[in-house]
Amino acid sequence: MTTGKIQKQITNQNSEVHMPEDLKKRGGDLFNLESPTRVLRKNSHSQRENRVYRSTETHRGAKIEVFQKPIQMDWPLVTQPLNKSLVQGNKWKKADATQEKRRSFLHEFCKKYGRVNDPKSNLFHIVSRIYVEDKHKILYCEVPKAGCSNWKRILMVLNGLASSAYNISHDTVHYGKHLKTLDSFDLKGVHMRLNTYTKAVFVRDPMERLVSAFRDKFEHPNSYYHPVFGKAIIKKYRPNASAEALNNGSGVKFKEFAYYLLDAHRPVGMDIHWERVSKLCYPCLINYDFVGKFETLGEDANYFLQLIGAPKELTFPNFKDRHSSDERTNAHVVRQYLKDLSTAERQLIYDFYHLDYLMFNYTTPHL
Repeated sequence: MTTGKIQKQITNQNSEVHMPEDLKKRGGDLFNLESPTRVLRKNSHSQRENRVYRSTETHRGAKIEVFQKPIQMDWPLVTQPLNKSLVQGNKWKKADATQEKRRSFLHEFCKKYGRVNDPKSNLFHIVSRIYVEDKHKILYCEVPKAGCSNWKRILMVLNGLASSAYNISHDTVHYGKHLKTLDSFDLKGVHMRLNTYTKAVFVRDPMERLVSAFRDKFEHPNSYYHPVFGKAIIKKYRPNASAEALNNGSGVKFKEFAYYLLDAHRPVGMDIHWERVSKLCYPCLINYDFVGKFETLGEDANYFLQLIGAPKELTFPNFKDRHSSDERTNAHVVRQYLKDLSTAERQLIYDFYHLDYLMFNYTTPHL
């Protein structure tokens, strides 16, 4: 698709912020889901695909060789009341009230708009982004650019793999393979943990998360994202690109990145850093017990640590371990990037992330 065709597609879109008409019409069929999920029993485990995430690929980007007879699994999972017996003092009353509102909102949203049994999904794919900490019985769904690096550090400390979250490098967190994901267990182990562990997800304003991902992956040297994504984006969306840009993939502009995101025929697949939370963590299937937000990360995370009985001295770290001199991506920074996009283009990005906006009750974006 040429830049001109994308522009034509964008121009034809309604620029008003709205709940999509198809969402209103479908009502209880938001996700276009029909029958009970057929859970596939897996006999062999594959290695994690750390980078490119494609919803059409098999688990972790690898072929699963052996399947046994499919079995039925009831969705959604039942949300359990939070066990607050380990919370000490009255300082967490506000955080507790906020948490109950978020849980209730997400539950009501899913009940109203989503039949949550997807015949196209299998259990091992659904739980492939969920990290396991057995000692404190925690399941944490990883949402990149929403505090996930520091959450992995916390999980390593809770697991006894490190004494302090401040002494764990970025590469150790993401490439050390110290933490287990839920899909590494057999079916019995997955089912037991889903039904008895405290399940947490931390989310972020989708537009802010998108800009944060762009800044991280395309505005700094990167030996993976520039040659894999950058070269493909520049080749398709930059007329008369220089030979140097086509060769190294550096210097992708935010507008070009937006064209890639919105293109139904992307030259390279989706990536977990800007994939929708609804497709990473399946909130209407998993029924998370705790919904944290990046905007209140410190308070939410430390309240969660109280709930699960973490050591008193363990608190959530608040440092940037990459590009620490850069200003954190916030609403002001987002507005600077969105200046390059038309109102219609910004609307299309909102439409792309509309489920995340709606189910986590984020306000109207910067349109």
